[in-house]
Amino acid sequence: MVKLNKIYTRTGDDGQTVLVGGQRVAKHAKRPIAFGEIDELNSVIGITRNFIIDTEMDTMLARIQNDLFDLGADLATPEREEDFTSLRITENQVKRLEKEIDSLNSGLSDLSSFILPGGSPLSSWLHFARTVARRAEREIASLAAEEPINKFAMHFINRLSDHLFVLARVANNNGKGDVLWVPGAQTGKQK
Repeated sequence: MVKLNKIYTRTGDDGQTVLVGGQRVAKHAKRPIAFGEIDELNSVIGITRNFIIDTEMDTMLARIQNDLFDLGADLATPEREEDFTSLRITENQVKRLEKEIDSLNSGLSDLSSFILPGGSPLSSWLHFARTVARRAEREIASLAAEEPINKFAMHFINRLSDHLFVLARVANNNGKGDVLWVPGAQTGKQK
């Protein structure tokens, strides 16, 4: 477990941070940017949970927030061949998201158009969390292009944005309150 008895250490005052294992890197390096995006996503989900009435959805998002801390720790730990003890996102965490997506999506109607973020306040926050997850995914992909990362970290963040999309539809009265995109609506050239 983590024990924090002092909040500021001054060790980052030079623009560097310490990764798990002790390596110092610039705070603007790809790895800290990637886990920083995960931190932001976790915060957005924390705000989102304030709008939830459904306890099942809240329980899912609470688990996801915990998983995001696991993902942050995974990304803060450079891959080493001899390292078998580091906290890593697992295939089981990815499969749990897939199972929840399938279960939630089974009660929704098929889409006939893209969805505009909105509908209800909860759905709007879930869509916002989804877009932050997509940004985090882009940063993780950028990191993975230069350094080895746990493949399940990428799988997890990709599934998570899908999960948040489906939750946003559930929050919109199981899709009945979705706001559909009407291509060309403002130009008079609707399709």
